[in-house]
Amino acid sequence: MFDSPSPNADLLRSILEPLLEDFQYWFQRSRLLLETEALPFLGTEQRDSLLKRIVVAQQEVSTAQMLFRATGGQVGIELSVMKPWHDLVAECWQVAVRRRMQEAAAQASDEKDCNGL
Repeated sequence: MFDSPSPNADLLRSILEPLLEDFQYWFQRSRLLLETEALPFLGTEQRDSLLKRIVVAQQEVSTAQMLFRATGGQVGIELSVMKPWHDLVAECWQVAVRRRMQEAAAQASDEKDCNGL
């Protein structure tokens, strides 16, 4: 007997697949930021710790994506597994916001110095 995909599998696929892709996008973007940009407000240990956690999370998400695809979208992921990824993305966003604030302050300072000449 042939099993037809359930409507729940379609719903799961429509939600989970893009969510996993989003995690990968934000982890890759954050990893690039940490590996290439100067972030004076972030100590070396903090930076290294965050980078290591991102690398591990990327591997976990990749594994989840492979399993999801291998089963044809028939399996989900426990929220308890995804919550640390969500928390890590939020932490990465905070670093990016802080970097933008620092750049804006530096730019404002530069403009003030140029106007004062």
